[in-house]
Amino acid sequence: MPLLLDERMKIFTNTQVRDLDAYTIEHEPIASIDLMERAAHAIVSYLCARYLPNVPFVVFAGPGNNGGDALAVARLLLEAGYDTKAYLFAPHDKLSPDCRTNMQRLQQASSDCLTVSMNPASFTVPELTDVPIIIDGLFGSGLNRPISGDYALIVRYMNRCDAQVISIDIPSGLMAEDNRSNTPETIVRANMTLTLQSPKLAFFLAENADYVGDWQILPIGISEEAIRLTKTPYSYIKGIEDLQIKWRVRPKFAHKGMFGHALLIAGSQGMAGASILAARACLRSGIGLLSVRAPLNNLPILQATVPEAMVLSDPNAQVFSTAVDVERYQAIAIGPGLGQAASTSKAVEAQLAICRRPMVIDADALNILASTATLSSVPANSILTPHLKELERLIGTCGSDYERLLRASDCAQKYHLYIVLKGAHTAILSPDGTISFNSTGNPGMATGGSGDVLTGILLALLAQGYTPKEAVRMGVFVHGLAGDIATKRIGLPQLIAGDIIESLPAAWQQLYAEYSTYSHY
Repeated sequence: MPLLLDERMKIFTNTQVRDLDAYTIEHEPIASIDLMERAAHAIVSYLCARYLPNVPFVVFAGPGNNGGDALAVARLLLEAGYDTKAYLFAPHDKLSPDCRTNMQRLQQASSDCLTVSMNPASFTVPELTDVPIIIDGLFGSGLNRPISGDYALIVRYMNRCDAQVISIDIPSGLMAEDNRSNTPETIVRANMTLTLQSPKLAFFLAENADYVGDWQILPIGISEEAIRLTKTPYSYIKGIEDLQIKWRVRPKFAHKGMFGHALLIAGSQGMAGASILAARACLRSGIGLLSVRAPLNNLPILQATVPEAMVLSDPNAQVFSTAVDVERYQAIAIGPGLGQAASTSKAVEAQLAICRRPMVIDADALNILASTATLSSVPANSILTPHLKELERLIGTCGSDYERLLRASDCAQKYHLYIVLKGAHTAILSPDGTISFNSTGNPGMATGGSGDVLTGILLALLAQGYTPKEAVRMGVFVHGLAGDIATKRIGLPQLIAGDIIESLPAAWQQLYAEYSTYSHY
């Protein structure tokens, strides 16, 4: 019996992070200052593995526990032999207890390492002449309003420096979830963020990329029981353990009829490439039989380039114009390269009306849906794969990535759909209100046809009997994984959609190998 994987890397809200810390402190048990020391050791271990001892560090600390983390980091860097200077910007009566303790520990370790500025009206900002690495520990994830006053001056100073900036847990000034009311000029623009235990929701939104930079998760031993018991709608798909799938292993006496017959409705005259890419990706993802509905003029090129697929000619020579009887198919995908001719729009509406099982809907089918139909006509549990503009045609223009995410999630719940919002961390919005972010993929995949490849993968998985939830999570993950494999071979700028398809076999092999290893635990 295949293992049902119900574990996932969770993304917690700021309030939940505080509760998890408190639970760990109470139930491990561990003193809060010792949990802070554990976090500092994780950060310094990462820094020591990355930088030679001749690299100088300057640490900026604020009055709260994030500042306490920073001061502990400064002390441990000193102990490791690094040239380290620390600056604490905080009124004396505003220091958190653990920040005060770490200030005293640092002063005991080195009397001339720490400079303390306790008057917010006249903080003394150092002149950095040797371009060190700045450790940003001004404010942590508990911030709920924009940074102002002299603290804002310190942030602007860091952003003007030529130095590399590494933020502890979250860039100072960035709020962990909603930054719609924030002030961009008073958010630290980090080159690297070392986030503790789990990533923050803000990290996955494109509008925050310039602040977060690259980010690395550092485990600090937060209670596994607390993590398991804490419910959150957000998760991060890092690997096989996060996919929540039951792998369907092929029996010895398998035949093609056991792995589904899929229908792909794609392509118009001049856009045969979209149907070819989707078809080839579908065939490379385990489908038993594939039929492609295409205009008559596309038949020769399809049969020449995808001989493994059957082609059903539309009565119209140039576009999709007539809905197809779908009773014989286990899954249907529609949209790549269709165009938006009037006859195509009517055919798409008619096709949606006769489909009773979940579909994959992409590209021009989404645009037609936005302009001529309603989402209520889409079969429940269907998978929609819009890019940003296609999504906004469906849900309306949004003022921020955070607003877009929430409105798209509301849409997925209202119409009982899976919405795949494609991007650097492709978001999977589910009917149950959960939102999962994908870890695979790279900027080289921002190329024409990449979305058609994803459509083909999803179609194959649905036809083989994977649930829509399993299909969308596994499909998005393996699509990005194939892109990563292709990029190692070809490079980022040179990548084309066909390279992703060519890397699908290796991606599927890697995924299955990881699943086989994981399922034995």
